[in-house]
Amino acid sequence: MNSLVEREFPLLEQTLALRTQLLDILTDTDLDHALPNNPSLGELCCEVGQLDEIYIESFRTFGVDWAQRSVPDGARTHVTVLREWYASSDDALKEVLCALCEEDVQGKGIDRQGHTVPVGVQFHIYRESILIFCAKASVYLRSLGKTFPVQWRQWIG
Repeated sequence: MNSLVEREFPLLEQTLALRTQLLDILTDTDLDHALPNNPSLGELCCEVGQLDEIYIESFRTFGVDWAQRSVPDGARTHVTVLREWYASSDDALKEVLCALCEEDVQGKGIDRQGHTVPVGVQFHIYRESILIFCAKASVYLRSLGKTFPVQWRQWIG
């Protein structure tokens, strides 16, 4: 096991748990909810799923392809599809990170199309993207009158 997975992955797992908690309180109808001049909540949830795929691939190839965009059928409108997609992505992320050798973690960079960052920095940028998604989703949850899970109240506000 490399040092990134050993030291940092437990925190990422706690962060990814926020998405699971989100899905636990949403209904399919909630995914249609949109705020003026913003995507629907379902579309927002798909955006973070697409980012998952981009970041997972970046750890495989050491480069970022921002054009990579795919969404499973029904993900914009069905919580169960989102749940399956996120779980699959979480498994793929752990697999790709565990496959990195220590030399990759310590010495390789990831080309972000304009600048290169170390693997560990890419990992933290990804984690921050999940937190940013949760902050955006919080606005939708408030407008839907949802009660925030405990971890959401503590981590997101």
